[in-house]
Amino acid sequence: MDIKKKLESEASNMGGEKKEQILQNFNHFKGYLAEKVEKGENLGLSNEQLAKTTEFISNYLSRHEEPRNREQYLLQELWDSGSKEEQHSLAHMLLKMVRQA
Repeated sequence: MDIKKKLESEASNMGGEKKEQILQNFNHFKGYLAEKVEKGENLGLSNEQLAKTTEFISNYLSRHEEPRNREQYLLQELWDSGSKEEQHSLAHMLLKMVRQA
């Protein structure tokens, strides 16, 4: 199974209560992403691979989840209004943000 299918399967099969707990509070959301980034780094993923994974997850969230707070709403607005290049840059900035969390 390729990584995109695995990520989409994990996101769509996550229990509603767990998903709500992660998405309800922006700091919980950042912490969850930071754990996933650290796991990817430990698996040897490059910064570019992590950015592409972040892009995939951001696209998934934009299509399938409503923002739960103003920070997520802002991220969704930025994501949806950006070009592919701008989304890629935003993915890199998101990685940088969660590494500092």
